[in-house]
Amino acid sequence: MDTIFALATAQGRAGVAVIRISGDLAAVAAGRLMDSVPPTRGVRRLFDQDGVHLDEALVLNFPSGRSFTGEPVIELHLHGSLAVVAAVLRVLGDDPDLRMAEAGEFTRRAMENGKLDLAQVEGLADLIDAETEGQRRQALRVLEGALGVLAEEWRAKLLRAAALIEATIDFADEDVPFDVAPEVIELVHSVQASLRMEAAGVVFAERLRHGFEVAILGSPNVGKSTLLNRLAGREAAITSEIAGTTRDVIEVKMDLDGLPVTLLDTAGLRDTIDVVESIGIERAISRARSADLRVVLLETGKESPIALEDGDIVVVAKADLNNGNGVSGATGQGVDDLIAQITGVLRLRVGTIGVAMRERHRIAMLQAIDYLDSVQVALENGDFMEDLVAEDIRSAGRAIDSLLGRIDVEDILGEIFSSFCIGK
Repeated sequence: MDTIFALATAQGRAGVAVIRISGDLAAVAAGRLMDSVPPTRGVRRLFDQDGVHLDEALVLNFPSGRSFTGEPVIELHLHGSLAVVAAVLRVLGDDPDLRMAEAGEFTRRAMENGKLDLAQVEGLADLIDAETEGQRRQALRVLEGALGVLAEEWRAKLLRAAALIEATIDFADEDVPFDVAPEVIELVHSVQASLRMEAAGVVFAERLRHGFEVAILGSPNVGKSTLLNRLAGREAAITSEIAGTTRDVIEVKMDLDGLPVTLLDTAGLRDTIDVVESIGIERAISRARSADLRVVLLETGKESPIALEDGDIVVVAKADLNNGNGVSGATGQGVDDLIAQITGVLRLRVGTIGVAMRERHRIAMLQAIDYLDSVQVALENGDFMEDLVAEDIRSAGRAIDSLLGRIDVEDILGEIFSSFCIGK
């Protein structure tokens, strides 16, 4: 494979910039920049082809099998000057033994060399993109291989089940000393239950990755925009005594106790002949239906302008004017309690998340469940063809293998690695 290089830290001025070189010729190429490549680490002066001094850098030498990519890797820790980085990259780019890395190529090589499985690659991508504590923790679990460990447990049980079934095929003309069906059913039930639990949590795992949506609903002038501004800590929405000021859905991203949340301020819900306002109301209702949680503001004694559903948080608005319980965006009364209530509901949902994080994982697990359902029905009926049951078990195992990138994932690799930066 080609020996590749790229800037591994962010573009721009910084205290330190890291350039990574990976491949069999990494040490040879690095040796052209300095007097000698350190066996492990050391400080070296870097020069171009004409002997011009470029920088003084900390050089790290990772042998094959001990690096991120699994290949020999040299890292140059430079002073983070734009000029220094540009000069070193220019020299490396002129080296005939090197080429610039493509997006995600270092990580792809790590996977191809067995340093990461595909689920860990996805976890790494999520960790890089993490903006909240909840996202960081979940991504780190996947990066550390939690899904791979679980998949190996499922796979081992299915291998045992397949071996038992195939034993009856191999010895079809002889008396098998025991009935294999009870143990196979137990193994299949165990894997099914675990798969269903993980698949059910993917919906909320996706929301944790991309952010939960919380819609604020209510009649015109009930205080939705004022409450949004209070929650956001800034004037995100225009407030006015004129009903119908909010015409479109206004979004504000927040971090609530480590959870990524997008608050939606929606148009006031009422009957109107104003064409533009009616479009805003339709959008409000549509987004509210798809939101993860709805906060409905009601004035004292007033009915809800929208049919309430299980899980809606109903709050009395304008608490500063009626001297009662509730919430006031104007004064902040009850806002902390509302935030705690919203966070509590979302925390319960996050509690159902396992280690599977993506829709791809859910689809693969559902495929495995379908095959195992067929196995269960056949075994419980008692009249089955052993070779067909064995094939269904193997098919379930292949679906599980696809979680880790062992089979049938070529069509998604390009999309995944393209999301990485060049230096990763």
